[in-house]
Amino acid sequence: MVVSARSWLANEGGKHLVLMLWLGTNTWLFVKTFLMYSGGQQYHYLYKMLGLGLCISRASASVLNLNCSLVLLPMCRSLLTFVRGTHAVSTRKTRRLLDKRKTFHVACGVAICIFSVVHVSAHLVNVANFSSSYSEDFPALNLARYKGEDPKVIILTTVPGITGVLLVIILFLMFTSSSHCVRGALKYQTNIGAHPPGCLRANHSSSEQQREELEQRDDAEMRCREEAHFQPHCPQTWLWVAGPLCLYCAERLYRYIRSSEPVTIVTVIKHPCDVIELRMLKKNFQARPGQYIVLNCPNVSSFENHPFTLTACPTENKETFGIHLRVVGDWTERFTQLLLPDMRRDLDILPVVHQRSYPKLYVDGPFGSPSEEVFNYDVSLCVAGGIGVTPFACILHALLDGWKGFRLKRLYFVWVCRELQSFYWFTELLCALHLKLWHENRPDYFNLKLYISQADNQQCISEEKYRLLASRLLVGRPRWKLLLDDIGRTNKHKRVGVFCCGPKSISRTLHRLCNSAQFPGTTFEFNKESFS
Repeated sequence: MVVSARSWLANEGGKHLVLMLWLGTNTWLFVKTFLMYSGGQQYHYLYKMLGLGLCISRASASVLNLNCSLVLLPMCRSLLTFVRGTHAVSTRKTRRLLDKRKTFHVACGVAICIFSVVHVSAHLVNVANFSSSYSEDFPALNLARYKGEDPKVIILTTVPGITGVLLVIILFLMFTSSSHCVRGALKYQTNIGAHPPGCLRANHSSSEQQREELEQRDDAEMRCREEAHFQPHCPQTWLWVAGPLCLYCAERLYRYIRSSEPVTIVTVIKHPCDVIELRMLKKNFQARPGQYIVLNCPNVSSFENHPFTLTACPTENKETFGIHLRVVGDWTERFTQLLLPDMRRDLDILPVVHQRSYPKLYVDGPFGSPSEEVFNYDVSLCVAGGIGVTPFACILHALLDGWKGFRLKRLYFVWVCRELQSFYWFTELLCALHLKLWHENRPDYFNLKLYISQADNQQCISEEKYRLLASRLLVGRPRWKLLLDDIGRTNKHKRVGVFCCGPKSISRTLHRLCNSAQFPGTTFEFNKESFS
């Protein structure tokens, strides 16, 4: 499959540009620090004692400082949600880059682990050199107490060594550069003017030849006017980490305060195929279609938080918001038992509404996601697999409620399910939206295709009120290339936003096709739903 340069740049260009900038900054910082310690006059004597171990340990420490300052920023969800929602500040390309923040967070974490290993290894070499290259001329430079001291003793009997070992054990080689071994063991010269590095000096260790050379030398710049003075480095890691760490802590505090009040569960609706719908109410809660929330139920687990996409947002006429969750796994099973103690598996197709007293439930969010961008394209294609329909359900609700002020002119919606009963989760919504657009004389605005992937399941939607959906139900899997080709021919010279929430097999196929699609002036921009 031939990759289109235009489509590849639209989907991958920004991500790879940020990656190259990040790699370039790390490389520049490493080389700059390495050269400073290998050629800097203030480190002349220390470099002669420790060699390359000094340069590598300090260069890796600089890279660690940078990545430790960056690693927390992608996890500031509330801040990034605010930036995403402020269109005057962020462009669509910028918002799409924010969707890759988890990848960037992982990249910074990997860099921290790698350079922590390099940093620790270089300091182990430094400790050995402190022992073997003990300086009689400059006692202040020495970390060892005498020449040939056992390096293990130096590590286990000095504050730099002990703190370094503890950080390795506790943080698994992360943040080692902030240990005291950087601040107290490595020293630099402060009086270069009065004592030039490598100058001729008459002291107790000078040879007879050196003293004669000193007496005959007329170069005043190479004569010592005083002994070399050394002092340890001031702490630097906190300067890199303090700002992002304070920002992250402030956000966590804000999120804790925001989610401290439990929500009111208005009703619970039991749908087919082990799906539960929750309708909730929370004071001053505002959200945009496509966003997600994080639930915490102390009766299930006080320490577990689970993200769920909103399927209904608060509006001017309706203050409630809702989610759909599928009962899969221990947490959802226990949560469902608390909501519906008498739940039975033999459920009819029609949903059942329950009203009773419910457990305490705390909601954190909302947070931004790629699906918010559906309204910012002229043409959007939404592809859902099974329960992955939830972010797009909220978008369909917004269209039904009459949201305005967006640029979307045509929406393609493809929903693939294994079982026919899964479509009943949102049959009412799909029929109501189609009827609304039909009355507004906009039948082409919403293009709907439903696929049931199990060929042996030849059922059909037989209810009269859902007859519209029956005509759009197809058996088998979508032919994605033909689908994108048809959309490309119909929407020439436009940017089509492709949004996917479902199995990896579908997302990988769509991602590959979006990068290879070739139509005159038409670009498919791929967006994958994620809870990052």
